[in-house]
Amino acid sequence: MSLDGVVERPSEWMRFGDEAHEMMAAGLAAADTVLLGRRTYLEFARMWPTMPDSVPMARFLNGSPKYVVSSEPINLTWADSTRIDLDGVAELKARPGKNILIPGSPRLVASLLRLGLLDELAVMIPPVVVGGGQRLFEDGYGRLDLEVVDSRILAGGILAATYSRGSGNMD
Repeated sequence: MSLDGVVERPSEWMRFGDEAHEMMAAGLAAADTVLLGRRTYLEFARMWPTMPDSVPMARFLNGSPKYVVSSEPINLTWADSTRIDLDGVAELKARPGKNILIPGSPRLVASLLRLGLLDELAVMIPPVVVGGGQRLFEDGYGRLDLEVVDSRILAGGILAATYSRGSGNMD
């Protein structure tokens, strides 16, 4: 996410160093399930299945069960994909296993935070203002208090921060 909250097209303005790659690898190792919004699923399903297993994210995404949150029907072409609605997220969280990873899917992330269904929000924020594009929290989202669980500064000034939903939220 950029300093001004933009999450759209990070490949155009985000540069990951070794530290960031190590953190992302640790996140993948701690997860065994993928949760995606409909739009992110459609984009990912075109790209990731053709990527080689030598790419860690491709190996994880292609080898993990994928749950797509969508209220409308969707053609699930990517192996091991299942459509669920928002109510199904709580059921998914209750299952035994490792963490559930949500790569991208900003609208889904914001909704899950609002509903109290997201335990942690991990972001990497480089010192760059993009100026325009989709933001994680759009105007009108409302107040949401978060608590810092962990933070550190990576090479290049990237802030890596993990937040949990705060106790003083105003819904």
